[in-house]
Amino acid sequence: MATIHSRASGLPVGCSQGEAAQRNMDETDEDLGTFDPNIPEEGPSAPPPGWLDDVHGYQGHKGGEGDNPLYPPPPAYNPQPELDRNTSVPNVRVPIVSEDVARDALVKFVESKWRYSSKPARNLTFKDLKPITVYRYRLETYTETRTSVWEFEPYLGGQPVDGPQYGISPPPWDIPISNPLSTYDDIMQTVRVPHSSFVKSCHKCNGCGRTRCTHCKGRGQKRCITCHGRGRTTKGKRCTFCHGRGRKKCVFCHGHGSNTCSACQGQQNLLHFIQLTVTWKNNIDDFIPGRQPDFPDEKFVKVTGDPFFVDENLLVYPIQGFPDQDICDASRRHISEHFSRFSSTSRILQQRQTIELVPLTHAHYSYNGKDYDYFVYGMENKVYTSKYPSACTIL
Repeated sequence: MATIHSRASGLPVGCSQGEAAQRNMDETDEDLGTFDPNIPEEGPSAPPPGWLDDVHGYQGHKGGEGDNPLYPPPPAYNPQPELDRNTSVPNVRVPIVSEDVARDALVKFVESKWRYSSKPARNLTFKDLKPITVYRYRLETYTETRTSVWEFEPYLGGQPVDGPQYGISPPPWDIPISNPLSTYDDIMQTVRVPHSSFVKSCHKCNGCGRTRCTHCKGRGQKRCITCHGRGRTTKGKRCTFCHGRGRKKCVFCHGHGSNTCSACQGQQNLLHFIQLTVTWKNNIDDFIPGRQPDFPDEKFVKVTGDPFFVDENLLVYPIQGFPDQDICDASRRHISEHFSRFSSTSRILQQRQTIELVPLTHAHYSYNGKDYDYFVYGMENKVYTSKYPSACTIL
């Protein structure tokens, strides 16, 4: 199909001078030289599906990006809860905050706020300090999860290859892995699956060891972007950028037209193997009954309480007989949810349930004839207030 040109400019209709120059450059790339047809274009970063051999016990692998199957543990690896078993909790006394502690907490709070004056905090008159009983229930389930993925590394030649000729690869949960020394820490460990290794030609360079440079299309040089390959400027002067050649050495391949394969590092072959990833994770759920309409519950997240009850075992059981029925209900609900959620995909190593008494005191006071209030919360004696007597004043 013929290209229609404008009479005035000689350019294709609807084409600017810059677009025309680029089109001309693309059409005359042959002037930059030829590429070596023996150097392949860059292949996929991961082996395509079907490229890798099946390994007994790991047939879930299809190959390709994102292939990382999860292996649930055999039923014998997870304990089964006993029916109708419960846990009792001792009685607890609600802590009381004194006026001195409440005042010091407020002074510390306002001194951290540049727009607050500390004078009201130091001279206020307390009217009432009301302790509020706040329990926080926490369930921790420490689990072990195993997944696997195909990995590869350059094969240097001469190194031993632990392949199927040495035996059948053990199933994921039969590979011995030592548990972490410290329970409830999040840790990840990787290990090579025995007898899963084999050597194959590199999928990215087709065993060549080098791949064609994508920036210069394998020619080793690129057209000068300053003079558009003419060797001279628009004023007819010799282009100083390319020294009049109209082309420059490709900086990405240093003029070679190809680069060392990033997958095999020029070794032409890859050693493939299955890598097992073992993840230990502490799964935590908290519950605080929301009974303080004037106090935002999210403030409790960053403070600690007094853990007066700690129950730790392979499996823990629902709390019964505690004065706060909401805590009993939360214990039963979270224990059931954790077991159903984690036992199907992971191995449960340990559970711990705690009840904390989180200090919360509602302080009422007056200053200059007006009434105010604030909250002191947590073992750290943090302060929350929605209104303060003085702001934007000089201390």
